[in-house]
Amino acid sequence: MSLAPDTAPVPAAPLLAVEDLAVHFKVEGATYHAVDGVSFSVDRGETLGIVGESGCGKSVTSLAIMRLVPQPPGRYARGRILFDGTDLLALPRRRMRALRGGRIGMIFQEPMTSLNPVYTLGDQIAESLKVHAGLTGRAARERAIELLEFVRLPSPEKRVDDYPHQLSGGQRQRVMIALALANEPDLLLADEPTTALDVTIQAQILELFEDLKARTNAATILITHDLGVVAQSCDRVVVMYAGRAVERATTAALFADPQHPYTIGLMAAVPRIDAATGRLSTIEGSVPRLDGTLKGCRFASRCPLADGQCRAEDPPLVAIAPGHDVACWHAPIEARA
Repeated sequence: MSLAPDTAPVPAAPLLAVEDLAVHFKVEGATYHAVDGVSFSVDRGETLGIVGESGCGKSVTSLAIMRLVPQPPGRYARGRILFDGTDLLALPRRRMRALRGGRIGMIFQEPMTSLNPVYTLGDQIAESLKVHAGLTGRAARERAIELLEFVRLPSPEKRVDDYPHQLSGGQRQRVMIALALANEPDLLLADEPTTALDVTIQAQILELFEDLKARTNAATILITHDLGVVAQSCDRVVVMYAGRAVERATTAALFADPQHPYTIGLMAAVPRIDAATGRLSTIEGSVPRLDGTLKGCRFASRCPLADGQCRAEDPPLVAIAPGHDVACWHAPIEARA
């Protein structure tokens, strides 16, 4: 009697897999571990949120994926960044340049400093189209107008000849999105794309990302400190603190049952209109120095649950439920009223 072969489908490999990534910076003789052992993945058509307070390593992680970490003072200390099976850290510069702006797009945090002030919007989009798609002249201009229309910039056929200083902050952010989408990337990195925008414009920007995902099945990494944006837009979340991933979960699981004391503190600090006291909750203390001398859990100095083990041993990131990983000696933490 012969057994039927196992016909269970093999799960598709993620589009991007970051494995044990460490990025260090040497400044005035000291080495700072800005990113230290971070791992995560993102699938095609998925939106992954990376959250945490300023200085936690979110933006450095995105720059590392794009191979834009300045060297020196920065260096890739260890790890791999696998994009569609290829380690980006091992690619020759020429091949990395072909991916950057082509199959991998990025929306930088501050559009006014990212856009070139002496070139029109159309010229800047056309340059990307020329390098990656071979479009020039009228074809590039028409494509630029199409992109500005897609990101809902008013009067795109006129705005294509404007300069960045002639636009509002929200309009410049739309142009940055148009630039990032010019070559229909497989992976889009968005670093704080809604910072300093009013809630109406923020909602419109997030809707554009949903349109992109529906149209191209692109994977998106959304870097933000805004948990409201995460709840609205992300499928899964990585919470970072002091250069490390301290919690990974689906968005639903994270909001229903946060398990790391830092994540719990972030949730508590979100303003609520039904708050009894009217006072905002805060996380006492500050982020520790990341110069490699810290022992134990990096959150121990600010954590209400910290004990001797927390101060002596760094907790590993382990699964406490399917798809929910936490780096805390006290996890799982029971829900509190």
